[in-house]
Amino acid sequence: MDAIVKNFPAVTTTDGRPSQKEAEDAVRVLLRWAGDDPAREGLLDTPARVAKSYKELFSGYDLAAEDVLGRTFEEVGGFDDIVLVRNLDFFSHCEHHMVPIIGKAHVAYLPDGKVLGLSKIARVVDIFGRRLQTQETMTAQIAKAIDDTLQPRGVAVMIEAEHMCMAMRGVQKQGSTTLTTTFTGAFKTEPAEQARFMTMLRGFK
Repeated sequence: MDAIVKNFPAVTTTDGRPSQKEAEDAVRVLLRWAGDDPAREGLLDTPARVAKSYKELFSGYDLAAEDVLGRTFEEVGGFDDIVLVRNLDFFSHCEHHMVPIIGKAHVAYLPDGKVLGLSKIARVVDIFGRRLQTQETMTAQIAKAIDDTLQPRGVAVMIEAEHMCMAMRGVQKQGSTTLTTTFTGAFKTEPAEQARFMTMLRGFK
């Protein structure tokens, strides 16, 4: 596959990415490699459709979590307890096999004088989800982005997801779920806060 990529025409886009034509040509190569004919009627528009869908599926590369999290609110009326947003659905792709990861993210933080708009947390999950990922990395990235930008007293992130690289190929174990967590600040140093986070998650299920 590397040899094929190197034989493509020179990159013409200004950001260093391959052009639309190069992306579509790559899809045609994969279709031929899979054993099909990209010239048959049903596949004529497939390369363009795949390139378009990839722009959406991997749109997280064009966004920065810091920009999304930039605006905070300080009128919190003295509120300083856990803010938890749970069951944030996301769709990502395994960086090893480029097949889907389907899951939910649960994100909490302990404010230190300012809070985030709740939709911002959902958007951060989407930003990191719409990239090639491992679940472990994505969990850590979400926590770090909120921690660095908001500087709360602590951040807790749990992700539970099904990996199609295990369900569709390899061991083919459908229905298995992977859980990952990351804790910072008080959630990491104070077991009671970590326990409260877990209790709140269980209480809502």
